[in-house]
Amino acid sequence: MKRCLIIQNTFNNEIPFFTQAVVDFLIEKNIDVNLVNYSGQTECCENDSYDFAVTLGGDGTVLFATRCCALKKIPIFPINLGEFGFIAGIQKNAWQKPLEDFINGKLLVTKRTMLQGTLFRDGEKIFTSQALNDIVISAQAAKMLSLNVVCNGFSFGVFKSDGIIAATSTGSTAYSASAGGPLVDPTLDAIILSSICPFSLAGRPLVLPHTAVLDIEVLPSRGAEPVITYDGQISVNLKVNDKIKISISEKKALLVGCDSHIFYEAIQSKMHWFGGVS
Repeated sequence: MKRCLIIQNTFNNEIPFFTQAVVDFLIEKNIDVNLVNYSGQTECCENDSYDFAVTLGGDGTVLFATRCCALKKIPIFPINLGEFGFIAGIQKNAWQKPLEDFINGKLLVTKRTMLQGTLFRDGEKIFTSQALNDIVISAQAAKMLSLNVVCNGFSFGVFKSDGIIAATSTGSTAYSASAGGPLVDPTLDAIILSSICPFSLAGRPLVLPHTAVLDIEVLPSRGAEPVITYDGQISVNLKVNDKIKISISEKKALLVGCDSHIFYEAIQSKMHWFGGVS
């Protein structure tokens, strides 16, 4: 381990303290450090290569980091300074030992499924990106959308709703859960397809296999201004007749200290699943 990228979210006053502590820790290990702030930019390490990255913030900071790091196979060591920590599994009061273990090769790196969503307009590809949690197609205002959904060539019909969510297993605890989707073990390669406030009460969530490829067409809707959003951080406005292809990405997010037991502990302590931890 020679080079480390630290990605910090400056949303509260304690971040600089932790940043300096992590920087000092790594310098003592003779590791070169580069520091960037979590921002709206697409890339955080486009001009450099690193042996690993450390995120200081919440799950949103991890989501931001994965879009760049997954493409370059850079493992992420996520220290949770946010609220939930479903993804950022390293706690702020106990990060030194796990980080030292990771540097010494004693802490496993887990692979998490990501989605890839590609937007086509008039037959031309105009945008593509990855998402660790979810890709959402929705209206910018409280308007109902009409979306034609096809999965592996089989028509699922026209979804009339406020939008749809395609989530990974990792993202099953995020927006998908709020829309009534199931909680799914994050090690499973699956796509969770959920409607947002569907017109029909029969529009229940579906769990699809890793081989699923969704082809979605934006149909005319009264006054709706549709948008596609990746992990709630990147948004692109859509037009009628736009087509979106969503599938499992070939790239994996590499996360440290994020085994399944972290997921189950989080849903017990954060979501009070079956009354929480006894």
